[in-house]
Amino acid sequence: MTETIKENIPKNIGNACTDVGISFCVHLVTLGCDKNRVDSEIMLARLMGTQRFTPTADPAMADVIIVNTCGFIREATQESIDTVLEMASFKSDPNAPCRVLIITGCMSERYREEAHTAIPEADAILGVKDTDTIVQTVLGLLGDDSPLPQQDDPVLNRALSRTYFQAGHVAHVKISDGCDNACTYCTIPSIRGAYTSKPMEEIIAECEALLASGAKELVLVAQDTALYGKDLYKKPRLHELMQAIANLPPKPWVRLMYAYPEHITPEIIQTIAELPNICKYIDMPIQHSETEVLRRMGRPGTREGLLALIQNLREKIPSLALRTTIMVGFPGETVEDFRNLYNFVKEARFDRLGVFPYSREEGTPAAILPRQVKDEVKHTRRDRLMRLQQKIHQEKQRAKIGQTIDVIIDEAQENGIYVGRTQHDAHEVDAVVRFTIQSPPALYPGEIVPVKILGADEYDLQGVHAQP
Repeated sequence: MTETIKENIPKNIGNACTDVGISFCVHLVTLGCDKNRVDSEIMLARLMGTQRFTPTADPAMADVIIVNTCGFIREATQESIDTVLEMASFKSDPNAPCRVLIITGCMSERYREEAHTAIPEADAILGVKDTDTIVQTVLGLLGDDSPLPQQDDPVLNRALSRTYFQAGHVAHVKISDGCDNACTYCTIPSIRGAYTSKPMEEIIAECEALLASGAKELVLVAQDTALYGKDLYKKPRLHELMQAIANLPPKPWVRLMYAYPEHITPEIIQTIAELPNICKYIDMPIQHSETEVLRRMGRPGTREGLLALIQNLREKIPSLALRTTIMVGFPGETVEDFRNLYNFVKEARFDRLGVFPYSREEGTPAAILPRQVKDEVKHTRRDRLMRLQQKIHQEKQRAKIGQTIDVIIDEAQENGIYVGRTQHDAHEVDAVVRFTIQSPPALYPGEIVPVKILGADEYDLQGVHAQP
């Protein structure tokens, strides 16, 4: 299970709809995970490459509105529906120019037929495999059949669109799509299909283009990054991919997300340990600690195996920050199961932790399991784990006071405060470092600078630039 982002084109982009030669304005909303973010960047790159479209931050100014939805769980589906209906109001507003509303992404893939009936305001409903048809779909709905300029590879050129979504110095790289893990609670395989790795040379070329456009941190994402290459090369090759990316000039930070514990190999561990610009950070979703619960989830792990892996990771990578996600209230989870899970978290002392109540999703094997847990029990268990983790997190953050740590700058604020992250924190997910500088010159997003940590609040760190 992964956490959800909701992302509009940021306000500081403004509305460039009157640019010479631009015919239409497009507003694109992204819901869901970082894989969806990449899909949105590619769609926008395709549209911008036609020289017919420019992005706008304001849906009231848009001729075209696209909502890239999430449909992983009920809450995400409802958020997607609410967002689509909100965007549909601009199409019905006589004072707004919107002529086309398109739904794409996981929700529309999962509920395509239902969406046609439930959301008649949508002019087109596309699935997760339809991003390559976005230009033809939009122009067809606009009635524009004029010749188009020949486009370069939009995957490489998504650097042009990426700054419309987030900080230009952070780039997510989707190394595969789909999933072969038969987790009984998960809808992803039915939505996105089988695990399919991208060829390594294509990923390297994409990374080179992103670095040339100013990216300083490359974040590798997939449904299970640790399995990369098993389908394409008949063996896992994530460690080779990470080595190749880490050695690209100017040697960016490389961050690993969504690596399932059962697929983390000694080669992956060694690569992270040995290469200095690979962040000492692994996002490793375990979902639960108890062997019997994991078995019902369709996960092959065991409590003993997880503890051994965590110990091995910390021995081989002493400065590692370990992030995980846990699901509470899975069917059949007993009071004893939860007590053991609580004690597991207490022992493992994860650096970063997300906790989610189980969501009963139709069409999944877990939905028909006996002994479904009541919602109030799920939420109580989630809250107890989060209180425990908050205490662990605060202790780990306070231990950094007095240290000087490299920080990548994400934002320079008007009040002279800089906001950045250590290598142990993922962008828009984990904690930040707020720091000041004692004297010019000014610093800029993407720079990596030493910061002396002076304090820690409930979540974030404070410090001062440690000038040489």
